[in-house]
Amino acid sequence: MPAHPAPLLRPPRNRAHPRARRWWTVQALLTVSGPMLFTALTLAVLSLLFFPGAMPWLGPLLLAALVLPALAYLTLMPRQRYAVHAWELGSLAMYGADGWFWQRRRIAPLSRVQTVDTLRGPIQRRYGLATVTVTTASTAGDIKIAGLADADAEELSRRIAEAAQAVRGDAA
Repeated sequence: MPAHPAPLLRPPRNRAHPRARRWWTVQALLTVSGPMLFTALTLAVLSLLFFPGAMPWLGPLLLAALVLPALAYLTLMPRQRYAVHAWELGSLAMYGADGWFWQRRRIAPLSRVQTVDTLRGPIQRRYGLATVTVTTASTAGDIKIAGLADADAEELSRRIAEAAQAVRGDAA
């Protein structure tokens, strides 16, 4: 008996807002790349002040262990995250894709939606962005739609809530 190939799942249709790349870049600078670069600079300055003979081996070590990974993360993470983050609201299900290194695609039936939350952190507010979190009656976790423009997030939250109410389900 011939094996049937698994159907391919197309990416969701709607993308994150282009400003999300700037938000993710600032986030990377504040959480990972910035501390790594600050640590490298501090170690280099302290070495120059107190152990100048260590710079021939410490300089390349700092470059390889801290500076290059920090710059790679700062450059690649926002670009890759923007390429992956997408969402789509159908008549029966919510479809979301997120991540950048570990990527996840999730389809949640609207009949299982329990709550729809909108989050705007301080950096997101600076860029006029929000994150919509769809909580379902599932152990698989939430669907997070990050990098939406404020108005789009409000509209999507309203549409998900209306669609979830229109579908008979078991999450209520």
